[in-house]
Amino acid sequence: MRILGVDFFKGTVEEAVEEARRGGLVVAPSGPGLANDLPNSEAYRLSLLESEMVLPDSGLLCLWLKVFGHKSIKRISGLEYLSVFLDSTDLHGSSFWVMPNESEALANILWLEKKYKFSIESASVYLAPTYSPKVFLEDQDLLAKIESGNYKYIFIQLGGGVQERLGLYLRRHLGKGPTIICTGAALAFLSGQQIRIPRWADKYYLGWLLRCVSNPFKFIPRYLSALRLFWLLFRHGKKPYPAQ
Repeated sequence: MRILGVDFFKGTVEEAVEEARRGGLVVAPSGPGLANDLPNSEAYRLSLLESEMVLPDSGLLCLWLKVFGHKSIKRISGLEYLSVFLDSTDLHGSSFWVMPNESEALANILWLEKKYKFSIESASVYLAPTYSPKVFLEDQDLLAKIESGNYKYIFIQLGGGVQERLGLYLRRHLGKGPTIICTGAALAFLSGQQIRIPRWADKYYLGWLLRCVSNPFKFIPRYLSALRLFWLLFRHGKKPYPAQ
């Protein structure tokens, strides 16, 4: 389904996981990302347009479609998608992980190894530097590490607005061979590095509320800014957002 010029996946989470195994870039843009990065970053906009799959992660987007667009689309959150993907995929020796910092990387890896009974070598983990905002990204060190291995799945666990642009860079250099999955903080939710979001809260679009309660100074301004998405949807609807 095309909204704001972006083709969002329409189907079940199981279908999305199966289709992603063919390779390419998978992104799950949040409401704040669509509201703020889509209009202001050409790199972000192209990362969505060039992705093989854009998951309808934003509850605001799905709600607008249901109420005002007279159509519905099943929301697939990054958390739900990553959970199903991990539960149904053999990742032994085939995965590469981009992490935001050392402490989160350690906690995430320990959780993955304990739950899924496979080991993750240090060569398959990359601690991302601080990337520039909004612009097209390049990271030759990351690209070289990935190219030195035979990885089927690359998981980018960085914040929204950054992960999509980094995914675009990797997709353009690696081609459609590996599956590049951008699900932001989803792994941190699962490993307990961020507040755990129960399935019922994720199902009923309440993950944002739990995050605001856990860290109001960080997340309340972020989600208030996402309300701009309603204005973009009313103004542009199913027409593409004007290219910069």
